[in-house]
Amino acid sequence: MSTPSETAPAGQDALPTEQKTAAVVYNPVKVHLETLQRTVAEHEQEAGWAETLWFETTEEDPGGGMATAALEAGADVVAAAGGDGTVRAVAEVVHGSPAALALLPSGTGNLLARNIPSPIDDLAASVRTIFRGEDRPIDFGQLEVEREGGEREQFGFVVMAGLGLDARMLANTNDDLKKKVGWLAYVDSLFRSVRDADAFEFRYRLDGESNQSVRAHSLIVGNCGMLQAGATLLPDAEIDDGVFDIVVMRPRGFFGWVRIGARVFWENAILRSFRRSKIGQTQVGKRIATAAREERPLRYIRGEEFVARLERPDEFEIDGDPVGEVVAFKAKIDAGGLRVRVAGPQDQTRNTRRVENAHS
Repeated sequence: MSTPSETAPAGQDALPTEQKTAAVVYNPVKVHLETLQRTVAEHEQEAGWAETLWFETTEEDPGGGMATAALEAGADVVAAAGGDGTVRAVAEVVHGSPAALALLPSGTGNLLARNIPSPIDDLAASVRTIFRGEDRPIDFGQLEVEREGGEREQFGFVVMAGLGLDARMLANTNDDLKKKVGWLAYVDSLFRSVRDADAFEFRYRLDGESNQSVRAHSLIVGNCGMLQAGATLLPDAEIDDGVFDIVVMRPRGFFGWVRIGARVFWENAILRSFRRSKIGQTQVGKRIATAAREERPLRYIRGEEFVARLERPDEFEIDGDPVGEVVAFKAKIDAGGLRVRVAGPQDQTRNTRRVENAHS
């Protein structure tokens, strides 16, 4: 294909290359705006992009309306500067559009950034990715939840959604304590939630197969596997493999919870590393990994569509945000449906090392 300079008549300047535009949707509580704007301006000018567009979230709108406005203004990349809630709100809108999502981690969890992985505590590296990075297709979760009165709502998610203990834990988290000590506030909430965590009964259907009945304490449908503090909930989860990884927690008593804690905070990370090793890629290694994954307190399954109906309403969470009680939900994966801006080859190794250090 000819370029503008090749087709322009002699003596006439070539047509200017159209500048790309970025937009930043930011939570004013989570970011230092002056520093962020200064850093964005430096990298924007170096890359030759147009002036960046800025949209501030509100308590009433965590970012969806702002992301919509950014797309309408012609943004090629929409960056979410805030916590997991801001990222999810922006991702719901960017999903299916020609634009890409960029991450400027500024919250407590930053789970999507941890799982891609992207730099967590390096603002300059995160901003550079907006203008110098590449687009990576990842899977996007689509949810329909049903309330007790029969009302239905649509949501999207990029990390995980679930009900039971984890949702009750989020609903019980003290917001003031979370501001002071970050993710450690969830530990306080966890102990309060476990005491009240009655098991629930539900029926589920995976990929259109026959219904199964289960009694459990937690049910989580995940697109990513890693949590804060190096915890690995879903050791087989990959962000772009086209399937959900689903875990059902059904411990018996206190020692059942201790066993789950050992798996999540230690053994699953080892299992994940083993599965990615040369030995883990062999048939024998795969059989070993499968056998190690099977344990009664935790049941793992995988699929593209998961439907569950509860015997009674229970708390539900999406990407770390409690959304109230539901009686049923359907999760369907859109494989490669969201494009996320990631570091270019020159920055990949350096950023991966930073993320690994943050996990340790």
